[in-house]
Amino acid sequence: MTRYLITGAAGMLGQDLRHALADRDVTALSRAELDITDASAVERAVAGHDVVINSAAYTKVDDAETNEAEAHRVNADGPAVLARASVQAGAKLVTVSTDYVFDGNGTAPYAEDAPTDPLNAYGRSKAAGEALVRSIAPDSSYIVRTAWIYGAHGPNFAKTMLRLAGSHETVSVVVDQVGQPTWTGDLAAQIVALLDADAPAGIYHGTNSGQGSWFDFTRAIFSEAGLDPERVQPTDSGAFVRPAPRPAYSVLGHDAWSRAGLAPMRDWREALHAAAEAGVLSA
Repeated sequence: MTRYLITGAAGMLGQDLRHALADRDVTALSRAELDITDASAVERAVAGHDVVINSAAYTKVDDAETNEAEAHRVNADGPAVLARASVQAGAKLVTVSTDYVFDGNGTAPYAEDAPTDPLNAYGRSKAAGEALVRSIAPDSSYIVRTAWIYGAHGPNFAKTMLRLAGSHETVSVVVDQVGQPTWTGDLAAQIVALLDADAPAGIYHGTNSGQGSWFDFTRAIFSEAGLDPERVQPTDSGAFVRPAPRPAYSVLGHDAWSRAGLAPMRDWREALHAAAEAGVLSA
């Protein structure tokens, strides 16, 4: 029987991974229970497992601008430690990355093998992690890039918008950033499908299909929650200046799934409806 280890298991994706693997032999360790940068602790944790799924990450995008060394430690050094331990144990490794490895200047979906060129410290740390994992475990690792995630567990954009709807008559949301809202429930299921298919090692884009702006996403959230979408007003990124620049275009291509004989994840609007039906959008 395959034995799975999930790191960062208390996070939004980590908890959905636990649910997706509920019928399997799983060890689920939170960040408090396993520091993925501690090589000896990681070796002990990985030993005896067949698959390691790393959902631990430094995700404070703006804070990373002034704490890049810490972001690099968690997002680059940590996956490298996991990769070495996984190779030693003969285990497969899945590590989750981000659309922020791209500069956002594209006009067509980014292919899995497109050159990376991150805009900010967070993106640089994740791109460095990808490179390290690929160099250490080229034949036994999966890098799954995701973006714009929301889910039942922990704070996220969807819950923030619904909370604001309770205290504001209107909310202003940017129209000049385009991407793929992604439900962590779908992402977790896709990662399990990837492993079950014994797909080739490499980079996969774990985002729901289609595309939309943050404005589009928010209007869809309001509609699913039974709120008037006209309460969502358009604005641009100039109204929300933040320490870390954001990619304007974060649409990822999904060709690797087809090459592996797997279907890409469903359209983001269909996923949002299913998430709402499951109670995920409760503020």
